Amino acid sequence: MYTTKDSFSIVPPFGSNPQAILSTTKKNPNLKPEQTTSKEIGLELAFLKSRLGFDVSYYSTNTFNEILPVNVSPATGFNFQYLNAGSVQNKGIEASLNGTPVLTNNFSWKVTVNFTAAKNKITSLYKDATGQEAKNLLLAGFQNGESLNAPLGQSFGTIRGTDYIYNANSEKVVKANGQYEITATSNNNIGNVNPDWTGGINNSFTYKNFSLSFLIDIRHGGSVFSNDLAYGLADGIYPLTAYTNDLGKPVRNPLNQGGGFIRPGVYENGQPNTTRVTGFNYGDFGDGVGRLPLSAFVYDASYVKLREALIGYTLPAGAIGKLGPVKEVTLQLIGRNLWIIHKNLPYADPEEGLSAGNLQGIQEGAYPTVRTISFNLKLRF
Repeated sequence: MYTTKDSFSIVPPFGSNPQAILSTTKKNPNLKPEQTTSKEIGLELAFLKSRLGFDVSYYSTNTFNEILPVNVSPATGFNFQYLNAGSVQNKGIEASLNGTPVLTNNFSWKVTVNFTAAKNKITSLYKDATGQEAKNLLLAGFQNGESLNAPLGQSFGTIRGTDYIYNANSEKVVKANGQYEITATSNNNIGNVNPDWTGGINNSFTYKNFSLSFLIDIRHGGSVFSNDLAYGLADGIYPLTAYTNDLGKPVRNPLNQGGGFIRPGVYENGQPNTTRVTGFNYGDFGDGVGRLPLSAFVYDASYVKLREALIGYTLPAGAIGKLGPVKEVTLQLIGRNLWIIHKNLPYADPEEGLSAGNLQGIQEGAYPTVRTISFNLKLRF
């Protein structure tokens, strides 16, 4: 119903006049239901009286007639319309390894390792206004011109925008004024939000009535576009815009006082760039929007995190003898998002973003990651 029939929403009245608005996304009564076919094969084995085991599986799924909002001309009175936008294929491998390296009467150490790698591909798209199969589904566009896309034959979640112009040796080309040459269009693939793989390592220890466990969470690969870096570098609020340059002078000094910097790159003739550009005015610093292409603000979204740690204590049986039906009492102190051990995105958590679901990988106004500490009391009757 929410994608097939147009409906009005009641909003606060204008004075004494009631108001209702129509969604800017046109509903579609002719939608077909999404369908998914999947295949999976796996193997699970255990050894040494289950002290060592692994579980691995490979899957392939195909989803047809995916229902997504597609851009339409504002002349229609809407910005989007729900369509059976296309089909996508997902393939991947999931594996886990568990073991108990140490096991005694009073002490145990258990380890669990998991690994996931997945790839997706857009296998078909909707028909455009000319009746031809569309080449790209625009998922969303953002302030500086970057966009999230589902290009035909490529991955769902492709980031597009302006890019550097490179020569045959893959060197960045600069103009005579020392500034980079930038592509004229924003339809260049500059990143993809999907990770190459994700994994985790959980260690769990018990000693008599005490328990301790911690989980390391890992993401490798994938991209995040940072509007925070784009704006912040242009405005000069980051330390990267205030440093001592190659002449030993503050980069923000005027050029005639030894300021400025030289962009890494070559002229069109292949000779190394030697033209110094000013870093005096924040907007002219060259590390913000306008002087650099959008690809300059795409960062590796990899991270290693201490996702969770837990310490617990179970009261001895003799201490709970007077608690009636209570058979066991366990006290636990639990912390989540405790430490970003490694990341490549400056100043922010790579997981922070404007949205979730289909719109990932775009960061703006990111807040610091919330660290939570909780206390848990478990009673077993």
